[in-house]
Amino acid sequence: MASLSLMTPAQAETVSTFTLENGLQVVLIEDHRAPVVVQMIWYRAGAADEPAGKSGIAHFLEHLMFKGTDTIPPNAFSAMIEAQGGDDNAFTSWDYTAYFQRIAADRLELVMEMEADRMRNLRMTEEDVTTERQVVLEERSQRTDSDPGALMAEQMRAAQFMNHRYGVPIIGWRHEMEELSRADALAWYTKFYAPNNAILIIAGDADPAQVKEWAEKYYGPILPSPEIGPRLRPQEPPQLAERRLSYADERVSDPYIYRSYLAPERDPGAQKEAAALTILAELLGGDGQTSHLARALQFDSQTAVYSAAYYNGTAIDDTTFGLILVPAPGVSLDEAEAALDAAVADFIAQGPDPAAFARIQTQIRASEIYARDNIRGLAQRYGEGLTIGLSLEDVQAWDDVLASVTIEEVQAVAAQVLDRKNAVTARLLRAEEPPKPETEPSSESPDEAAAEAPAQIPTEETQQ
Repeated sequence: MASLSLMTPAQAETVSTFTLENGLQVVLIEDHRAPVVVQMIWYRAGAADEPAGKSGIAHFLEHLMFKGTDTIPPNAFSAMIEAQGGDDNAFTSWDYTAYFQRIAADRLELVMEMEADRMRNLRMTEEDVTTERQVVLEERSQRTDSDPGALMAEQMRAAQFMNHRYGVPIIGWRHEMEELSRADALAWYTKFYAPNNAILIIAGDADPAQVKEWAEKYYGPILPSPEIGPRLRPQEPPQLAERRLSYADERVSDPYIYRSYLAPERDPGAQKEAAALTILAELLGGDGQTSHLARALQFDSQTAVYSAAYYNGTAIDDTTFGLILVPAPGVSLDEAEAALDAAVADFIAQGPDPAAFARIQTQIRASEIYARDNIRGLAQRYGEGLTIGLSLEDVQAWDDVLASVTIEEVQAVAAQVLDRKNAVTARLLRAEEPPKPETEPSSESPDEAAAEAPAQIPTEETQQ
């Protein structure tokens, strides 16, 4: 067994790590300011690892993981945590599935025992599978099928990724979700839920020696999975032409333009490009009313009432950089898109304003520092990074990499990534409603009253 090694970065947190003989990596992030701990277990298995035809199985199993074991009664896992004054949840992404508990420090051993138990001892009946399948189908109905913006974003992502599984929704395609079986869930669980495919993160008021003792006691006896190998995925071919689509729905009240570009992710030992893209997103549309797009489109030309940019490089393979624009009243989508193109071209040609660049770097640095006050956020920071293949050194160096980015590097990465041949441009429109029967009341229906608001930036997580 590897000996405990300490890594003390420039940050406030003290991090220690070790690996059990069965392959489980354990990371402890100490924070003794309050007697609270967070345990997170991260599995290197997400929606992008699903076999063709089984979309949604990673998220489906996430739900089933709360059904119980030989020692935990059915559907009692969360209730047991709550009875101890804690809370728990789980989430699925394209690259991982994670489970967490936040609880008093003197209850850490209990939640470690419980989480280790369900890593290999999950029990699920056919009735459990049938019930939970209906739950996730209803979740899709509520979060996706009833939301025109979510439906369009789903279609966009399928067009953006022509070959990679990132183009498949995390929750799954409905026709495939309806066919998921107990055998499918057990096959996924048996293959991927194993110590040699997981990272255990403990953050908060915990002692390294005690964590090591409990990890060896509860997680140590679990056998590794022989099926774990390299995460080989189909990659994107060169993208040579812009894809365009429009989606019309009578529930839409505010038409808008949404564009996504294929963009590089954070890579182990080479995070500079992703750091420049992170700053670029803030400069273009993440800095509120002072961003480049807001100044150019909402104030100078008054062609938009809302604009935004987003980027999240925490992924194993190429990710996306996105722009959203809601036109002002009386401005057509054609006029709005032309104004957006002009604003982007101006940024690439002129580069960012030096004062804005300095302000954004300071704000990002401050937000990273403030985020460390939240032990769940700390655990998330390390869990996400390590699960996509970054090292502890990469995670800890991120702030310094962000601080080292230059104006010239941001301008260069903007010119590289904001290329229309790597983009999908979509328009969300209000559909023409069919004529109402003469006998139908003319007052506005509840569905019309709850018209769609401007799109929110898509998330890479599906909460339980």
